[in-house]
Amino acid sequence: MKISLLIGILFCSTLFACGNKNDDRFVFFLHNRFLEEHELNELHPEFGRTEYNEIITEFKKGGLKVISEKRSGNVNAREYAIRIVAQIDSLMKNGTEPKKITVVGTSKGGYIAQYVSTLANNQDLNFVFIASFRNSDIQNIPEINFCGNILTIYEKSDPFGVSSLERKKISNCEIKHFKEIELNTGMGHGFLFKPLKEWIEPTIKWANGNYNVE
Repeated sequence: MKISLLIGILFCSTLFACGNKNDDRFVFFLHNRFLEEHELNELHPEFGRTEYNEIITEFKKGGLKVISEKRSGNVNAREYAIRIVAQIDSLMKNGTEPKKITVVGTSKGGYIAQYVSTLANNQDLNFVFIASFRNSDIQNIPEINFCGNILTIYEKSDPFGVSSLERKKISNCEIKHFKEIELNTGMGHGFLFKPLKEWIEPTIKWANGNYNVE
């Protein structure tokens, strides 16, 4: 894990020169738990392959510079988030404005992203939490505190994602932009395994500073 994270940090450093350009926008993409515990081409018994590379390709097509890695093993969400915060801090120290940095997480990746939001505590960072909130989280993960410009996306047929308005209400950070999108693909939790336009397009808009997504 230490080696792969070091590679990620070095990869970030190659982008710093680009980060000084006014039009550069960065996305940290944090994938789901299944891919963390399986190989890239392994099939989920119900949802098929996690189309990780295809998702990254769509973000790049949207004009975004993507920072991501395939996690291995059952990583601790908070500990992993600390390392993402360090990379974000490095980007900002090298001239990237926080409003041009977006952290996108699907499923477990969304929980890591919530910890990044909590620990970074920066109102100008952007976040997209996808299929990563359940009502029980209020009691089970009380330390989460939303902070930043936040878009949440969840699927109506997915038991692992619902509205997170309650978390927003109890968070003590002033959130300038907050939006929720409920999808109706009928795909359950499997919707996040693919780069569906239903969630990819609003995510790209959010990362590009368009907070009037539908």
